[in-house]
Amino acid sequence: MNLREIASRAKVSIATVSRTINRLPTVRPAVARRVQRVIDEVGYYPNTHARALVSGRSRIFGLMVSEITNPFFPEIVQTFEDLGLEHKYEILLSSITSNPGRLEMAARRMIELRVDGVAILTFGREDGLVDAFRQHEIPAVVIDIESSGPLLKTIHIDYHHGIRQAVQHLAALGHLRIAFISGPADLKTAVERKVAFQECVTEIELKVSPEFLIEGDHTMEAGMRAMSALAAAPVRPSAVICSNDMTAIGVMREAFELALEIPRDLSVVGFDDTHFAQFTTPPLTTVRMSQAEIARMAFRALLDSVETQCSRTSRDIGTIKTELVLRRSTGIAPRRFKKITADRNRRRSGGQGTRQVGLQSILRK
Repeated sequence: MNLREIASRAKVSIATVSRTINRLPTVRPAVARRVQRVIDEVGYYPNTHARALVSGRSRIFGLMVSEITNPFFPEIVQTFEDLGLEHKYEILLSSITSNPGRLEMAARRMIELRVDGVAILTFGREDGLVDAFRQHEIPAVVIDIESSGPLLKTIHIDYHHGIRQAVQHLAALGHLRIAFISGPADLKTAVERKVAFQECVTEIELKVSPEFLIEGDHTMEAGMRAMSALAAAPVRPSAVICSNDMTAIGVMREAFELALEIPRDLSVVGFDDTHFAQFTTPPLTTVRMSQAEIARMAFRALLDSVETQCSRTSRDIGTIKTELVLRRSTGIAPRRFKKITADRNRRRSGGQGTRQVGLQSILRK
């Protein structure tokens, strides 16, 4: 089945069929519906490559994420694909690592397929990719990149707000020894989370020992290694804030091996609020960064650049706010817990003594 046969069945010109397939507004709605009915009846599938050559648009958006096995990214991918389906865009997904060859291959594949725009949601590995897409005048959306280049839009993340809430929450529970396990030092967003932690503890005049600042790599294994190192320190922390939930889950796993009870012996806070966070034992207190909102903001920015042909210059498109989600992995600091328990026992024992004396006095009478 080709365009000529569809045009004959729908009693329109070939040009009208072509305009209908390419969703051009010059076709009257009633005619477009008639043509679409014929297309559906015969099961016609247009040649997307040929259509892209004619229209100059592929109706494909690229989406680049880091390591799809990380539970942070599936919700971003799902939301992005849902929006693509809603707006009739195909989504070309690439899960990339820091391997330069793989980065180059992923960028080349998207350029060759003439994507209309690309969301680079890799949280710190964007610089080379941005340059590649800029050279081919492909609109791009990135996370926390400052650039004056054309066609580049940036989503900012307010790491400070959620981390400040986490630090103040732990301080209110009496924690004075708070450790921080960061992500890799070559990941810009991981560095920003660490800096936010350091600034927030300084705000409330807490001092953090150098041995309480440990670099990880955002994996559970790194969280386990970090917890082992903290447990072996001369003075152990009473609370740990982690740069992501995967690290926090690793901390909790190693704490279990060391017979440390959470949160009685150690309070743990994650970052991201991935789906798994609410199913750990105990459920993980964490800083929420909405993956769905990141995907929606990125998709809307690409749609704005491509379909409205406006705002095609570099600009910030919004800020994702973070916030603390309280669950059961944080509790009163052990030192304060012991004091509260001792005071409670003292009061109870004093009350019982008074009641016993009163009872004996009554019996004597």
